[in-house]
Amino acid sequence: MKRREFICMAASAAFLPGAATASMPELIVHKDPYCGCCEAWASAFGDAGFSVVIRNEDDMDAVKAKLRIPGSIHGCHTATVNGYFLEGHVPLEAAQRLLAEKPALAGLAVAGMPKGSLGMGTDPGASYDVMAIPKDGGAPYVYIAVRPK
Repeated sequence: MKRREFICMAASAAFLPGAATASMPELIVHKDPYCGCCEAWASAFGDAGFSVVIRNEDDMDAVKAKLRIPGSIHGCHTATVNGYFLEGHVPLEAAQRLLAEKPALAGLAVAGMPKGSLGMGTDPGASYDVMAIPKDGGAPYVYIAVRPK
């Protein structure tokens, strides 16, 4: 093969479907089929460059149990990314920090469905905690506190 043909083939391969997403983290979102806020949350991650896969689940409790997510921090939906879980309306910035720092955590959680959290509308007075769940079973602790600006 001639050098010029090789360069052309290599350049065109970059435009094949899936080639650009190979380095993007895959976010698998498990959600109730009838919930709309989960779609808005997942869409924000897609807009930020994540490869998002949505799985409608009939039994979200089973998904959460399989990932050993403590009941006290259950949120609306459950996602997995690069070996971590994201439970509920975890802000994009918290997930990005988690993936950059790679701490010894099982995941992050935002309990319930706080008004103003990602996917739950805009509220400049939003106030909630993003909890870190240690891999070793230790007590959850505040990873990021979201407070009014």
